[in-house]
Amino acid sequence: MFLENTVKSCEQFGSIEVICGSMFSGKTEELIRRIKRARLANKKVKIFKPFFDNRYDKTMIVSHDKNQLKAKAIESSQEIIKHIKGYDIIAIDEAQFFDVGIVKVCNKLANQDFQIIIAGLDMDYKGNPFGPMPNLMAIAEDVTKLHAVCFRTGGQAQYTFRKNKDEDLIVIGEKTNYEALSRSAFYSVLKKNKN
Repeated sequence: MFLENTVKSCEQFGSIEVICGSMFSGKTEELIRRIKRARLANKKVKIFKPFFDNRYDKTMIVSHDKNQLKAKAIESSQEIIKHIKGYDIIAIDEAQFFDVGIVKVCNKLANQDFQIIIAGLDMDYKGNPFGPMPNLMAIAEDVTKLHAVCFRTGGQAQYTFRKNKDEDLIVIGEKTNYEALSRSAFYSVLKKNKN
């Protein structure tokens, strides 16, 4: 995480950091860690989350380890702009669920000297790039890819496998619905399910 502006110019610019990975890789935990660190540096942080992600709480971002911080639940990326006055850092959890306009919003805010820290799934349950995440990673100064432990092999997991047959792209869930899988386990399960 960058707490200081490293650009040697009279113009002020912020930055974009992305934390990505599969489910159960610790993305929200890392986001919370960075927010706490920024607050120790006396930075004012505003946290956002998608309004429909209420797995643990409607107004908190909550890690699987139950660490939590108060957040503003919003329906669209444009709402972020209405709530940033007086803040230095904008933190966004579950960014894959936001509309594609979030890319433009983050770029605009970084160009206005805000530091943006984003956490989200980089791939959906089919192993495809998820929502605006690929574009957010492309414009970011820093991308951190986290890995979970594969539920089946114990190895490094980068895929999120949905255990039920629901075909909707977005299905909010936890361990009852999803598993973190390694590449070999993920493609073995996909191949088995096709037969």
